[in-house]
Amino acid sequence: MQAIEFDDYGTADVLHLAERAIPQRKNDELLIEVWASSINPVDYRLRSGEMKGLLPGGFPRVPGFDVAGVVTECPPESGFSVGDRVMAFLNHLRGGALAEYTTCSVNVAATLPDDMPMEEAAAIPLAGTTALQSLRDHGKLKRGARVLINGASGGVGAFAVQIAKSFDCHVDAVASGDNEEFCRVLGADHFYDYEKTDFTKSSERWNLVFDAAGKSGYFDARSVLLDGGRYVSTEPDVKGILMTVLTWPLSKSGKVMLAKANADDLRELIRLYEAKQLKVTIDRTYSLHEAAEAHRRIETGVDRGKVIVTLK
Repeated sequence: MQAIEFDDYGTADVLHLAERAIPQRKNDELLIEVWASSINPVDYRLRSGEMKGLLPGGFPRVPGFDVAGVVTECPPESGFSVGDRVMAFLNHLRGGALAEYTTCSVNVAATLPDDMPMEEAAAIPLAGTTALQSLRDHGKLKRGARVLINGASGGVGAFAVQIAKSFDCHVDAVASGDNEEFCRVLGADHFYDYEKTDFTKSSERWNLVFDAAGKSGYFDARSVLLDGGRYVSTEPDVKGILMTVLTWPLSKSGKVMLAKANADDLRELIRLYEAKQLKVTIDRTYSLHEAAEAHRRIETGVDRGKVIVTLK
């Protein structure tokens, strides 16, 4: 099969097309023919070596965690059949999505509706799971809460706005001014242009501040949290880990999260999609041999939605 590999850390130039053997699935895994994937910021951070302290060594690597495709092999009584259309959030630490075939545990894949395009399915797993778990599990989101989402127009942020609205929350969005209309279409009740307004100095208060962009910090946001409020970020660094440990007993706590792949959350995201409560926005689509360009696109900053790589 063809796959995108990198043999050492570096810029997007280290990514290249290679021939690899089709992976062998384990007894509890699916073998999936990949039709589409998407690129997330964690992909270029892993490729560049920014996170090698958390995930050292092991080359060559095939990047990517988002998969939409068709099951070609599966365990008996797994709930899947050969030919099923699925999405998956790969549970392999080093990825493996940017290839014609990949494997994953049966517990991190979900069957797709017949009318769900593969490109849209590929956009959801990592970013959608991150948004859902950040709000529901780490932010302890309750119906009717006041929520602020920093980075609301990006891949994770756009899903977060919609998920929060599905909880009937009041949602305030922070993004660049060019994205105000986009955020309001997603459901945002109020918009802050970060170039004009610093939300941490606002007179408004929120039950939950979710920093999907990784551009603020707990100690900046603490003053705008209501009593019992929570700050959640997606930036897994030493400073963030210390913040999580030190603030958990406080009335206003902070948490840095890493999404955990599981099929139940994928099925919940699919349910929201079918209920028209979760729309997918695609920024740009690339072919497999353009994967390096897709990585560069993410690194330079995507204003709206997800970057997709198609294999079919």
